[in-house]
Amino acid sequence: MTVAPKREDYDVVVIGAGPAGLAAAATSAEAGLSTLLLDENVGPGGQVFRAISSTPVTDRNQLGADYWVGADLVQSLRATSAEVIHRATVWSLDRNLEIAVSVGGASAFVKAQRVILATGALERPFPIPGWTLPGVMTAGAAQTMLKSSALVPDGRTVIAGQGPLLWLLAAQILRLGGRIDRILDTTERGNYFAALPHAFAFLTSPYFAKGLAMMREVKAKVQVVSGVAELSAAGDGQLASVGYVAGGKRETIPADLLLLHQGVVPNVNLAMAAGVEHRWDDLQLCWSPVLDASGSSSVAGIAIAGDGAGIGGANAAVVRGRIAARAAVEALAPAAAAKFPSMAALRTDLAKAERGRIFLDTLFRPAPQFRIPSGDTIVCRCEEVTAKDVLDSVAIGATGPNQLKAYRRTGMGPCQGRLCGLTVTELMAQARGKSPQEIGYYRLRAPVKPITLAELAAVPKSEADVKAVVRG
Repeated sequence: MTVAPKREDYDVVVIGAGPAGLAAAATSAEAGLSTLLLDENVGPGGQVFRAISSTPVTDRNQLGADYWVGADLVQSLRATSAEVIHRATVWSLDRNLEIAVSVGGASAFVKAQRVILATGALERPFPIPGWTLPGVMTAGAAQTMLKSSALVPDGRTVIAGQGPLLWLLAAQILRLGGRIDRILDTTERGNYFAALPHAFAFLTSPYFAKGLAMMREVKAKVQVVSGVAELSAAGDGQLASVGYVAGGKRETIPADLLLLHQGVVPNVNLAMAAGVEHRWDDLQLCWSPVLDASGSSSVAGIAIAGDGAGIGGANAAVVRGRIAARAAVEALAPAAAAKFPSMAALRTDLAKAERGRIFLDTLFRPAPQFRIPSGDTIVCRCEEVTAKDVLDSVAIGATGPNQLKAYRRTGMGPCQGRLCGLTVTELMAQARGKSPQEIGYYRLRAPVKPITLAELAAVPKSEADVKAVVRG
């Protein structure tokens, strides 16, 4: 593994070493293109295959067969000449395909002929009363600790929300000997009826048997409360209890740890800052980039693969990575494209991997009360802005997320909108009687990740750069 880019120009730069990024970089390098893979984690795998090369969990059954597919992807990449840099923070990408990256406390710029963004997904914000209390975490954060350090909860633990990851995490915690006191399922009853027309595709997909087996495994050991319509966390400086309403009945249970999850959404910050056009996806309730069949975006030379292109899961991400890389190969080294499966074959693979996805998206579409908070519930954690603050700003003239910055500084903290952006868009859309598409999103600019002045100062400077700022 390298510490700084070896060169200033590459044929292909892939950003993100999850399923899509690993597949894209391996394909591109195999075709003989100079390939650089940048990733901010300590090792390859992204969230799905996190710590695949270093996990202390050695019993393959505990994390499940799907997790270990990542080892083959890493092996395929390592067999190529691709340059891989970990702990690399990409903080800028522009329309000229110039990438700014910080590695080891210093920044550098590299240029690419093609960029493949494989930045993956983020967990959807879950703004409930008390969600900022110590002791309240996302399911993804708990899974990160489980995969990288084999850490599982041993105190009174409640998991709340919905979606496939919730059940996968619960199964993994139980297999590793962790404790779960209760699962609070927030799936709306109406979603089951809405999902029915898509059931056949799901029943014949790889998800069905695996998902059913996992839910049975968890339900045999943990009390599951379904139809949860209200949820809150309480405690004095630390989580002490979780309150919920199900079937019209209100209950409060003691808890040391609450794990929240209501699905994942594309991580769009870098793509948006690069000027890629995005549209509001009303099924997945998030922003998704506008792409063609090869994953190419509205900015020439930038393609997006994996969950950053729209949530599709790990298998679909691998295929999307190969499709984006094949398109780059066709453009830069057409003769080498013949050694890979055709685009038609890859698109058939993608359709197979995405089979049943609409059923899952419809079934696990989060309820409005868990996306659009009210009253004193915190919306923007960085700046401690509440739902009431946002609505008050709308009442005195804030028309969208960017105007709201001037009123309340929302989206201007260290997370740069990752934990509040969707909530702010939907909250303002509801308040103004408009669609999320009309309301829009934060205007994102570089640096898209926090960097230090020292990192900027360490950027290599030419004589012309120095002369530009030195007085004559």
